[in-house]
Amino acid sequence: MLLSIICRGSSIQARCYSTKATRTVPTLQDASLETFRQHAFEPAVPALLPKGCQAHVPAVTKWFKQSGSKGKGKSNVTRLDTQYLSVFGSVSVPLEITNNGDFARIQNSLGFFLEFVATSESTYILPSQPYLAKKSSITSGTGPPDSPSSAHTIPTARIYIAQASLTDLPTAMRADLPTPELVLKAGKGDVYDSSIWLGQAPTYTPLHRDPNPNLFVQLAGRKVVRLYEPRAGNAVFSKVQEAIGGSASATMRGEEMMQGKEKALLENEVWSGGKGTIGGAWQAELEAGDALFIPKGWWHSVKGLDEDINGSVNWWFR
Repeated sequence: MLLSIICRGSSIQARCYSTKATRTVPTLQDASLETFRQHAFEPAVPALLPKGCQAHVPAVTKWFKQSGSKGKGKSNVTRLDTQYLSVFGSVSVPLEITNNGDFARIQNSLGFFLEFVATSESTYILPSQPYLAKKSSITSGTGPPDSPSSAHTIPTARIYIAQASLTDLPTAMRADLPTPELVLKAGKGDVYDSSIWLGQAPTYTPLHRDPNPNLFVQLAGRKVVRLYEPRAGNAVFSKVQEAIGGSASATMRGEEMMQGKEKALLENEVWSGGKGTIGGAWQAELEAGDALFIPKGWWHSVKGLDEDINGSVNWWFR
């Protein structure tokens, strides 16, 4: 909650927020258009839709499959259905690559991404790429400890399809991600933009805000989202920018937010409860089929949990 008097200036404003525990985003009692409008969209507050309300989205079962068990009563391992997705292997997608602290953003094919995921799940060696050069050794167990067949290398890098626009995907893939009725009817009836997010957890999106309301749907794996109302989020972001002497845009997913000191400070401020952390955060955890409404201007950071394949889709609407 804000104090009764808000100080002027971002650097001062950051110190005028009271510290309080993270709150859980409330869940709507049903997924009807009327309930969504009355309790989320019109008051512009975050809300979870009822558990599993988007489990019917075709991509949930067509793009992913369950295999094996994590053991100790945990659910099965989520993997990509590469046989199905390989049909679209030539499609160009934006990729974010993190590797031992390094970060790169490139454009490459979906087939490249699928091959890399297969590599990380086995001992197959991916052809060398400059941004994948750092590798670590693992033991395959197929031969004696000192034999050539016993040690293989796999990339230590993580590749994330980040904010790939649905409009750039082929018709068959878009058909697997139909626009939810809430998006089509709650606002002005048109979609500002929509994106898919696909990669191996732990995935990470730094604190930022969007200029449009956002319906975020989890397709596979688990993610946790931490949110701040507009003024509190601005205070967090301004505090970090002041600390590093930066001037980054709050609405752009810039590379400076994905590596180095800015990433570390933002992540610590939002997720680790660093000294002087500004309170007032909300939090929601999502599994496959869950959906979260993020109002316009609300700051949010997203983390993928576990080590499974993690997939999401979102629609920004007016």
